Amino acid sequence: MQAGRLLATKLVRKYRHEDCAILALDDGGVIVGTQLANRIHCIMMLLMTDEIRLPLEPDAIAGITSSGDFAYNTRYSEGEIEELAVEYRGLIEQEKLTSMHELNKILSRGSVVNKKLLKDKTIIIMSEGFKSSFSLDLALAFLKSVNFKKLVIATPLASVQAVDRMHIAADEIYCLSVVDDYIDTNHYYDQMDTPDHDVILRTLKEVLIKWV
Repeated sequence: MQAGRLLATKLVRKYRHEDCAILALDDGGVIVGTQLANRIHCIMMLLMTDEIRLPLEPDAIAGITSSGDFAYNTRYSEGEIEELAVEYRGLIEQEKLTSMHELNKILSRGSVVNKKLLKDKTIIIMSEGFKSSFSLDLALAFLKSVNFKKLVIATPLASVQAVDRMHIAADEIYCLSVVDDYIDTNHYYDQMDTPDHDVILRTLKEVLIKWV
């Protein structure tokens, strides 16, 4: 909440009179984003995603969104991705189906993202922190079919690699701290008191109803 308030002070003056929508990339991003949504009177949604992992690989090879948008993890080189995609094609396709099933089970408890409500708006992507550009790449894959006005990325923390990707993808960036040797997002918060997911869904619903 404190991180969200600090970010909000950076954005509120410029965006309080614009037609905006906040797209949170994680539960912590909802808590961060709520501080801004309530001040600039805009809607907020959560992009549900899941990782696709392969045997013996330390990082997820790819990820998928609740609407089926797919992106590989750029922590792997193009050559590594090509090799793994060929070797594990069947497993990757099976993991896609499994992930979509799990995401749809969560979505059945309440829709958390609606592309129609993002059309022609300034979209503000918010996360509790970017260790890499992986979650951002998934969000960009999701937004390919959305005709939005402008893309803004706002976060308390990001690695150098993630910020480099932001400069390519976004019209504007608001990052409170760029971290050289990013350990883990939890490491940089004194208190990580994110509520359980049902509370997050209720928070999203309240913000959406309030400002639609």
